[in-house]
Amino acid sequence: MTEVAVAEASMVVEESIERQGEFLIAVLQDIQEHYNYLPEAALQEVAARLDIPLRDVYGVATFYRSFSLAPKGEHIVTVCLGTACHVRGGARIVEALARELEIEAGETTPDLEFTLETVNCLGCCAIGPIVVVDGEYHGEMTAQGAVNLVRKIQKAERV
Repeated sequence: MTEVAVAEASMVVEESIERQGEFLIAVLQDIQEHYNYLPEAALQEVAARLDIPLRDVYGVATFYRSFSLAPKGEHIVTVCLGTACHVRGGARIVEALARELEIEAGETTPDLEFTLETVNCLGCCAIGPIVVVDGEYHGEMTAQGAVNLVRKIQKAERV
């Protein structure tokens, strides 16, 4: 990272510690919210400020799936592949979105606009298949419906 990025990471970590106290997970959540991932410079700063070995900070950051060490897209698209969603076409939805975004599940578009993720269950089996876009749940989804959601976001971004 550049010096400016290191200085910014230091500021983000400092502000988080002021708000959250010395609670590692809460601080990591703030950093993730700010950057949409956990940059190395921020993790090093957390380790130094909280006096925790860097390996332990990385241990927590890699243990929880909600944390990412790689940049994620501005828009997170999550498709449920639990049993109920799978039998109702969840895999077809993932395939259609992967084609539309030209990435595979677990990847982010080169422009950092979208990240496509899958989960094993979202607990909404009765209205599956479920697609979550930026935290908003969309039930009884189809492959074309999911593609339309992404296109709607892309169109809004262009305006």
